[in-house]
Amino acid sequence: MTTGYVDTHVHLPVKEYLETAGGDLHKAAERMFGSSARSVSPEELVREYDASGIEKMIVLGWDAETGSKLPRVPNELVASYIKGYPERMIGFASVDPHKRDEALRELEHSAKDLGLRGLKLHPIAQAFHPHENEFYPLYEKCIDLDFPIIFHTGTTGWGRGLPGGGGAKLDYANPIYLDSVAADFPKLRIIMAHPSYPWVDEQLAVATHKSNAYVDLSGWSPKYLEPSIILNMSKLIPDKFMFGTDYPFLHPAKWLRAFDELNLSEEVRMKVLRDNAVKVFKL
Repeated sequence: MTTGYVDTHVHLPVKEYLETAGGDLHKAAERMFGSSARSVSPEELVREYDASGIEKMIVLGWDAETGSKLPRVPNELVASYIKGYPERMIGFASVDPHKRDEALRELEHSAKDLGLRGLKLHPIAQAFHPHENEFYPLYEKCIDLDFPIIFHTGTTGWGRGLPGGGGAKLDYANPIYLDSVAADFPKLRIIMAHPSYPWVDEQLAVATHKSNAYVDLSGWSPKYLEPSIILNMSKLIPDKFMFGTDYPFLHPAKWLRAFDELNLSEEVRMKVLRDNAVKVFKL
């Protein structure tokens, strides 16, 4: 078992992610998190994570719906960024699920040629409801490749406070849609990214009921977690929660300081910071 912590939600801190999303959309996300984000080299990223005792990072690609103003982080760029640190960074691909056969080919390429080890999907950015049958072949392919899927759930910083939210439709990211996916694909490891405001109860219900569904705590400082999340994490389903930052918008040192203030037992603390991720991601 790895000895250090595992951050399960790290966006690639490069200009393709930070600067190509359209200024208003990007600035809206920065306002939500109360911080600015900048490009960071792999060496700088590792140094920052070393300082917080974090040994491994799940590093995410990003592919928005065709025609969207949101950014694209190609899977080749993810593979290139992490290649110098194979023991530290685990790359996840992203594909546009609407592209169907092309998406399946890209996922196969990401696994077999690029060495990526999972899939990240963002139902809001990609404008799809995850439980619709047309996307089921993508989940079948993930099972064949032994790929877990990280699904964005809940609200998003992109477009927050803009007229019409910049066009983002939050309903796509209601975690209850993942209940059907988890039921129909019991071998698929599903990670619901972020505390799913305003559907936290639905998220906790799915995590409780489906053994193959988990929660990453990225995108929120622990000091803002709802009491129901803390109760489930500390007592009811401690095996279902994992540490994540949403880097570069949230930084690990700040997240970890707030997490320590929850005063969890050492057993639960290490499950969240390391042990659960080791099992879910087969590290």
